[in-house]
Amino acid sequence: MTSTAPNPARQHADDRDRVGRVETHGTEHIPASERHGRPSGLFWVWMSANVGYLYFVVGGVLVLLGLPLRDALVITVVGNLWWALVGWLAVSGPASGSPSVSIMRAMFGIRGNKVFGAGLGVLIGVFYEIINVAFATLAAIALLGHVGITLPPGGEWVALAVIGVLSFVIGVYGHATILALAPWFSAALAVVFVLLAVFVFGAADWAHAPEPLPVAEHWALVMLGFAIVASSPLSWGTGADYARYLPADVSKRAVAWCTALGGFLPAVLIGGLGVIAGTAIDMTDPQLTIGEIVPGWFTPVFLGMIVLSSITNNVLVAYSTGFYAQALAARVSRAATTVVTGVASTAIAGWVLFLTPSFLDTLSASLELSVTVFGPLVSIYAIDIVLRRNRYDGASLDDTRPGSPFWYRRGVFPAGVIAMVAAMTVAVLSANTTLFVGPISTALGGADLSALVGPVLGAGIYAALWLTTDPYRDRAKRPVAASAAIIEAEADAPAVREEVPA
Repeated sequence: MTSTAPNPARQHADDRDRVGRVETHGTEHIPASERHGRPSGLFWVWMSANVGYLYFVVGGVLVLLGLPLRDALVITVVGNLWWALVGWLAVSGPASGSPSVSIMRAMFGIRGNKVFGAGLGVLIGVFYEIINVAFATLAAIALLGHVGITLPPGGEWVALAVIGVLSFVIGVYGHATILALAPWFSAALAVVFVLLAVFVFGAADWAHAPEPLPVAEHWALVMLGFAIVASSPLSWGTGADYARYLPADVSKRAVAWCTALGGFLPAVLIGGLGVIAGTAIDMTDPQLTIGEIVPGWFTPVFLGMIVLSSITNNVLVAYSTGFYAQALAARVSRAATTVVTGVASTAIAGWVLFLTPSFLDTLSASLELSVTVFGPLVSIYAIDIVLRRNRYDGASLDDTRPGSPFWYRRGVFPAGVIAMVAAMTVAVLSANTTLFVGPISTALGGADLSALVGPVLGAGIYAALWLTTDPYRDRAKRPVAASAAIIEAEADAPAVREEVPA
């Protein structure tokens, strides 16, 4: 009688990505022997992270800008179409087995990536961590007050610390734990938002119409609103992080669709709900004014939803920010970098919440400016996948020594750096925020084109340089692409078998 004995090497590998255990893999690629899962899991991961309060607030901001109801709803849909790009980025995960920050070495070089991939990634990641911690802390304090618990002096800082711990602990555990909890978080949050929708639709002013503006001013507001909405999907240049454990031969179409829809659907539905709520209440501080249109019993449920949704969004943000930070400090584990960036974000969130004059103004301006950075980065990443036909060798990407395949010129790939700097510069000059109005925006009557010109210029300049400069002008000089034969051979390696007596 023949039986199959467990493969000790495979068992040890699986221990690196198990529910309830801290994932030990970091920025290095995942070997084919450790790949598992289905694309459908990506839908729930992205759904749980995006069934969130931030979209409700952003929808309300569109109304506060003075946009008509129809225009605000259209902007919510169109701005979130950028999720299709996030889905496209995810297909590079199974191809390479690497997180996005490692794949970006192909676009910027080993050294260049420390600035334009890892460096900017840490800044944007920490920024969104701060937003989520701040939202959750405000809601937690309001919830405690609603149930009759008065915090002593300094108690708000204790609430902040507790929220900080809850926001980052799941991200520390990593991939398998995130996948296991995502469907449950999604279901719980979806129920609350469905109930909220019932109350919002019942109170909505469907005839809401602000004072009409001149055509130029109206379109300036439309573009500003588009930039604010687009800032959320364009900040997710991390699609590969959650897809890298999937087998290399998985359907690219399924990976892209599951990722894109997991982000797009909740962003549009909840953002649209925020727009409609803005016709009935003052959305400057919805966690307080929501009581005007919902029954008393629902207010603590709503506040609890804000806490939970902010934490679930921070799970993915913290996980990817840990990768970005690890790419800057390779000898530090991903779990450790997640903790360090989490502590820093929590401390800064306290400063923003309790020591700055207007959290909402700071939030709006920061969202608008983040587009100028991540729009070009995401588009360069997306066009690189097209140009390389999604062929990335994870082992080569892990090699950061001088002279390695992606060292290029002194550690920098000029095409990526030039495209990034040029596109960012033009995007900043085209931005219109409460902190800064660029000269291009001023010349266009205040229209904010940063969410369009940044990505388009980034992709266009990069593609032109990629096709006309070394090493890509000469095929013989290009870094090696992943070999499908090697991947398949590694995946199909026979398990250890032994004969035992019947």
